[in-house]
Amino acid sequence: MDAELFAHSDPFAALNERAELGEKLDALRKVVEQQHPFIERIAVALYDERSDEIRTFLYSSDIDSPLTHYRSKLADAPSLQEIRRRMRPRVVNDLELFSGGQHRHTRAVAQRGYRASYTTPMMCEGVFIGFVFFNSTSSHVFDERLLAELDMLAHLISLMVYSERNSIGVLSATVKSAVDMTHERDPETGSHLQRMAHYAQLIACQLAQRYDFDDQFVEHVFLFSPLHDLGKISIPDRILFKPGSLSEQEFEIMKTHAQRGRDIIDSLLSNYGLDSIGYVRVLRNIAQYHHEAVDGTGYPEGLRASQIPIEARIVAVADIFDALTSRRPYKEAWSNDRAFAKLRELAGEKLDRDCVEALVEQREEVERIQLTYQENEYG
Repeated sequence: MDAELFAHSDPFAALNERAELGEKLDALRKVVEQQHPFIERIAVALYDERSDEIRTFLYSSDIDSPLTHYRSKLADAPSLQEIRRRMRPRVVNDLELFSGGQHRHTRAVAQRGYRASYTTPMMCEGVFIGFVFFNSTSSHVFDERLLAELDMLAHLISLMVYSERNSIGVLSATVKSAVDMTHERDPETGSHLQRMAHYAQLIACQLAQRYDFDDQFVEHVFLFSPLHDLGKISIPDRILFKPGSLSEQEFEIMKTHAQRGRDIIDSLLSNYGLDSIGYVRVLRNIAQYHHEAVDGTGYPEGLRASQIPIEARIVAVADIFDALTSRRPYKEAWSNDRAFAKLRELAGEKLDRDCVEALVEQREEVERIQLTYQENEYG
């Protein structure tokens, strides 16, 4: 009798496990594939309202993704912009309709052999956060019955993405509140943190092919970069804000912020039950190792070159560049040329050479970030 009562197996049981979003999306697609084998791809793109940018984030397919590390202004993608404007999903049962399209996304999807698509906007708590894409290599497959199933999956995917990003937001807000209460005079403004996060994202995108980064890694480097110095909340103000040079003893105390940052993160993750956040190792490594130097003279462990996690090497370059080009009470802002020259001087000694060149070679993007996230009279 018991066997009959418990005969049903939940096909979505994998979603109950602690797993990264990409693994959960794979599990969802396998369930869909059992009933609808012609659905060969599910993908997610995120939207950043301030920059009006869409960027690839997740995909699941047995076929290589037509788009990775892709970023574009939503304003430059009229078909997606129309989906957002209407806040309604779009069915294209024959992609031949867009055969003359020149947008990179349109061409890439067609070149991979996809013949039909279903695109739906992601909305959570009244906020637009991106798009979910379903693709098929067969045309004329999206009928009303299938679309009803895919709508439920799209909402589930939206909730999974929103839940993780909201958890990261809670973590970031907690850290920011602690910093605000502990160090009210901290000169590292919100604009600084936004700029360096975008610089870190830019570097990671440039290095993606060489280091085999996926879109999730790049996105999490972007999300976690602003938390790199949270260990400084444990440093006394008399040291953190000392106008002159630190004594040897004071510097030893300052250096403890790296390990302390890792310890605080571990505590926060445990207290908030956020251990399952994707790529949490990236967060830990950024906090603990962003002051390591490629020649082994950094801290806290004196790691050398490739011993230093690449995400920490990326953040080190992003942080130093923005510190050099930002005005502070004790210094004027350096020009980009002067800062780029200094980065190259430090490359191979303190900083990772690949990371330095990845930033320096993207001058136009760097200037766009500086214009978008410039300081104002309030910091």
